[in-house]
Amino acid sequence: MHVLLLLKTANGGLWTVPHIEELRGRGHRVTVLLPPGPGRLREALDELGVPTVESAFSFSFRPAPRTLLGLWRLRRQIGAVAPDVLHYHLYASALAARLCSIGLRLPRVHMVAGPLYLESPVIRTAERALARLDHVTVAGSEHTAERYRTLGLPATRTPVIPYGVDVSRFTPPDAARRARARAALGLDPGAFVAIMVAYTYAPKRSVHRGRGIKGHDVLLEAWQAFAARHPYARLLLVGGGFDAAGENHRRELIARFRLADDPTVVWRSSVPDVRLMYDAADVSVSPSLSENHGAAVEAGAMGVPCIVSDAGALPETVDAQCGWVVPRGDAGVLLTALEEAHLAFLSGGLPARGARARERMVERFDRCAAAARLADLIERVAR
Repeated sequence: MHVLLLLKTANGGLWTVPHIEELRGRGHRVTVLLPPGPGRLREALDELGVPTVESAFSFSFRPAPRTLLGLWRLRRQIGAVAPDVLHYHLYASALAARLCSIGLRLPRVHMVAGPLYLESPVIRTAERALARLDHVTVAGSEHTAERYRTLGLPATRTPVIPYGVDVSRFTPPDAARRARARAALGLDPGAFVAIMVAYTYAPKRSVHRGRGIKGHDVLLEAWQAFAARHPYARLLLVGGGFDAAGENHRRELIARFRLADDPTVVWRSSVPDVRLMYDAADVSVSPSLSENHGAAVEAGAMGVPCIVSDAGALPETVDAQCGWVVPRGDAGVLLTALEEAHLAFLSGGLPARGARARERMVERFDRCAAAARLADLIERVAR
C-alpha cells in the first residue's frame, strides 16, 4: 500500500511522524507532500528517509486565477505519485486534498487535529457538504467527532483516535530528577510551581472577540491575584509566538501584565527539552478558549495534575481524581482552582492526583497505540 500524506506545513505537524513510522513499519510506502522550504517536520522526515514532494500549491485560497492553477498542479502531483490512499491533516490541507481529488478513484482519510475552524459559522456551513468528500473523518477527540456528527456525518465515518502522547518518553520524575530540575531552573525546592506550555497566537477577529486562543491573558489575570496571596509561588510559561504576530502578542502580554517586574513569573520562549520544565512543576494549566487535548496529555503523562478549561476536548484529559475543569475565559474560577491545587500541595495530596493523571494517559492517550489504530483504519480503507 502507498499512502500520500498531504500537509500545509513543513514546520508543524510533527505528530504525524509516529503515524508514518507505524505505516512504514508494516511495510507500507509513505510519501509526504508539503510546502517548499525548511522546517522541523521536513528535517524529521529527512532523518527518517521518508520521501517528500514539494507542493505546487501554496495552500492559500484567495480568489485569484493562480489559486485554480495551483490546485490543478497539485492534482497532477497527486496523480503522478499514484497513491492507494490520500491522507491529510489541518483544514487548508483538507480543502486542497478534497478539491484536487474529486473524480479520482482514491480513498480519502482526513484526520482532524483541532476543532477551532468549526467555530466559524461559515466554515461549519461549508463542511456540511465538503466533509462528505472524506471517506473517513478521523476525529482527534470525542468533542471533534460530535461536532462532525452534528453536521450530518454518521458515527461509522467519524471514528475517534487521539494524537496522544509518547508515554515512554514523558514519564513522572523521581525525587532526585525533580530536585535537579528545580536546581537547574533556580526554583526553591519547597515552592508551589504552576506551568503553562503553549505557543502564543495572535488574537483573531473572527473568533473569541479578538482574544488569544490559548488563554494566556486569563491565566495571567488569575495568577496576579494568586501570587498576591502566595508570593513564593512561581508560574512557568513555556512557548514563544507561533509566528511574528504571535510573538508581538506575547510581548504585549508581558507589557500589559508588567511581567518584567514580576518575580513570580518566568516566561521562556523556547527550551531544549520541555520535560525539564514539567519535572519542576506541581500543576499544569491549560486555559485555552479553543483546544483539542493540548499540553494536558504531556503534563498528565509526566504525573502533573492539570487545571483545564472546558474548551473543546480539554475536559477529556482529566477526571475528578486527577484534575480540575473550569469555564473558559473565567479568571475568577481559575483562581479558585489554583487555590484548590495549592491546598492539595500543602496537604500532600497532589502526588496521588499526579499518579491518576499518569494512569489516564497510559490508558487513553498512548501515542503508539493510537498510531496502530490509525494504521489499521487506513489499511481497511485501502481494501
